[in-house]
Amino acid sequence: MRKTILSVIVLVVFGSLLAWPKGINAQTRRLPTPTPIVTPSPSPEPPRVDITQKSEESLGPLEKLLREQKLGVIWPGNPIKYAIRGATAAGVPPNTIVLLLLLPIVAFVIAFTRNVIGIRGFGIFLPAALSVALIATGPVIGIGLFLTIVAVSTATRLVLRRLRLKLQYLPRMALILWAVAIGVLGVLFAAPAVEFPDLANVSIFAVLILILLAEDFIRVQLGKSARTAISLTFETLILALVSYMFLTFAPLREYVLLNPEISLLGTAVADLLLGKYTGLRVMEFYRFRKLINSNK
Repeated sequence: MRKTILSVIVLVVFGSLLAWPKGINAQTRRLPTPTPIVTPSPSPEPPRVDITQKSEESLGPLEKLLREQKLGVIWPGNPIKYAIRGATAAGVPPNTIVLLLLLPIVAFVIAFTRNVIGIRGFGIFLPAALSVALIATGPVIGIGLFLTIVAVSTATRLVLRRLRLKLQYLPRMALILWAVAIGVLGVLFAAPAVEFPDLANVSIFAVLILILLAEDFIRVQLGKSARTAISLTFETLILALVSYMFLTFAPLREYVLLNPEISLLGTAVADLLLGKYTGLRVMEFYRFRKLINSNK
């Protein structure tokens, strides 16, 4: 009898031990599984659109504008529009046409800042070309490369002066250009190390324009003074940044592409009116403010 009771107790305990994990697993299976919290990954930044390059990002919107525009009769108000259609059908990129249509506006802006405001800079061509270079490189990389080029060229000029090497102007500038090329190569070689892909993809066109501005900087340094050269260079950068804003203003690009006749004719009239301006510049009002106030 005792053996029977012990056998029953052992069987009950053993059975309960076998049934216990299954119950736990069943309860575990009945419990709702927590849903994992998915954190949204940050959306990648849109790529910078470079209208100086023939890419889908730069050509697509412009080609769509041209396709959607309805033209009237060719004469007298639409000859350039039809010429643009023919050129793009022959393979001319629309972004090239847009840049050519914007350059007269940029030249007017630069002339306006010179004659009315008083910002000088290195003429008209160089700030306009520098603004196109800033589009190709981006303003941060473009200004950084320019400052690097100016620093290397200035340091090379000072080293040549310390060495007292009597060189003619062109060989001296050629030697400075050699040093600038070494400096730009060093920056490009360092681009993979700093993980800056935009710097590694900079075009030689933009670098040449920046070197051209550095040449004017050195020439003014040699002819006048370092202070004058720094002032003119800083004003040229301001003009280039202002022109860059006009070149990258999407509504303005669309307007000159869809209305080239009005854009070109209006810019020519504005240039003629600006050429008749003979008053004081804004910066001259500030410069001679004491004299002007004393005569009141």
